[in-house]
Amino acid sequence: MALNNTYDAGEAYDVCAARSLRQETAVGAGAQVLLLAVLGTTIGLGTAGWLTGLVFAIASWAVLSRALHRSRPAVFGPANRVTLGRTTLVGSVTALVADSFRGAPPVCLLVGLTAVALILDGVDGRVARRTGTTTALGARFDMEVDAFLILVLSVYVARDLGPWVLLIGGMRYVFVAAARVWPWLTAALPPSTARKTVAALQGVLLLLAGANLLPRAADAGVVAVALALLVWSFGRDVRWLWWRSRVPAVPVTATRELVAR
Repeated sequence: MALNNTYDAGEAYDVCAARSLRQETAVGAGAQVLLLAVLGTTIGLGTAGWLTGLVFAIASWAVLSRALHRSRPAVFGPANRVTLGRTTLVGSVTALVADSFRGAPPVCLLVGLTAVALILDGVDGRVARRTGTTTALGARFDMEVDAFLILVLSVYVARDLGPWVLLIGGMRYVFVAAARVWPWLTAALPPSTARKTVAALQGVLLLLAGANLLPRAADAGVVAVALALLVWSFGRDVRWLWWRSRVPAVPVTATRELVAR
């Protein structure tokens, strides 16, 4: 009887936790639709913007819900809430960029939403560390939101500077696709401040180029610097992963002998 009670309590806890997680993702999707409605009434968001924003809201909700179902965390966590809020901003930026193909978007609004999303990028990780809620899911969630924002900004800037800017937004996805062909690319990389700095600079430099504050030639130079830094960062990591894949694994017995000496 005691075992049955324990099982029932644990099952009830799992059900409550799953319900709480579904509510968190539903709130995020609802906030996305609400913000799209605000944009629609204030700036007259077009059909392309509406459809793109809604597709983003549904897709992000579905992907996040599936990830939560597979990882089954006990709670959503404050850091993930920050990232979810940033996802809502990224969805709105995506809608504005999609709408920009029919006419000039409100640059100040686009820049403002993007700037807040970039600032919050440095908040969620800090919140996770301070609250002791750092998880692999949270790190992946944060990384995917960052990557998609860079892709969207690349599309926006490429309208004026040319399709070569898309290399910035597409490089990470090319790397992921290449990892399916060469599994050695999936190995864990050592922590790197340089890698984090280059990744953070991509959004800042693309935002600067898209803000229409500099001459076109200067914007091209800014984006070229961003691309050069990204190529250097990816090239360094790929070279390290390739070198690591060529190094034979050291047997446990040999490792113990080295330690003993």
